[in-house]
Amino acid sequence: MALSLDGKSVIITGAGHGVGLAIARRFAQHGGRVMLAGTDEDKLEEEAAALQKSGYEAAYFAGDIREKLAVTNLIAATVDAFDRIDILVNASREVQKSDPLDPDDKTFDQLIAQNVMPTLRLSQAVAKRMIKTASENPEAQDRNGIGSIVNVTSIAARRTLPELMAYSVASSAVDQLTRSMAVAFASYGIRVNAIALGSVLSASLRAALKEREGLQDDLTAVTPLGRIGEADEAAEAALFLASDSASFITGQILAVDGGRTMLDPMDTPAH
Repeated sequence: MALSLDGKSVIITGAGHGVGLAIARRFAQHGGRVMLAGTDEDKLEEEAAALQKSGYEAAYFAGDIREKLAVTNLIAATVDAFDRIDILVNASREVQKSDPLDPDDKTFDQLIAQNVMPTLRLSQAVAKRMIKTASENPEAQDRNGIGSIVNVTSIAARRTLPELMAYSVASSAVDQLTRSMAVAFASYGIRVNAIALGSVLSASLRAALKEREGLQDDLTAVTPLGRIGEADEAAEAALFLASDSASFITGQILAVDGGRTMLDPMDTPAH
């Protein structure tokens, strides 16, 4: 299976830490020209420099992509650095607990604003750029399409806890956004898929493991594969979906969860 991204230009949001950073590194290793995007400028600069030192093509953009101007500037910076945009990975996300009975809790609004709206707005803007580039270079098009978008979501869209209501709804929105954009963009040759994380060592999970004693054992117990996944393993799934090896796959949510979504939390049969 060929997973080469040779010469393809990639935007990766949330690329300063965790899964986003793992995706940026893996895509660069497979020939992608990567634009690391996020808000931690020092970390982004450090990681882009490290990739460049290793012989890979990389640049970075620091900005809040919830802002329209930041989206415009990110696209402009990517086109300026790499001439075009072939792949977008929406890996920026925030995990927060909320009180489902508190009408004054603003977490729901925050997570929609942080996890859903930037995914929509940036995807729209990048898709328009992909379509424009393709119209100017029709000879470069082939059956594999003109671009690919990969979203990062969570198995919380399918299985939830009371304190994760806001996060679960936001994750569900990203799932449906993935399906809807896949249908809307298909005729232009743009594929849209997602990876849903569960039991993966993301930046948020790493922080939670430090704060809560016994969490690692609890997660391992409910994960059929019996361990916590590495960020690199999520990156491999994203790489597959972004590559031409997945050229006939669109609108799919691939769970990277060690089997958690298949496990009934009941310890005895209940019919």
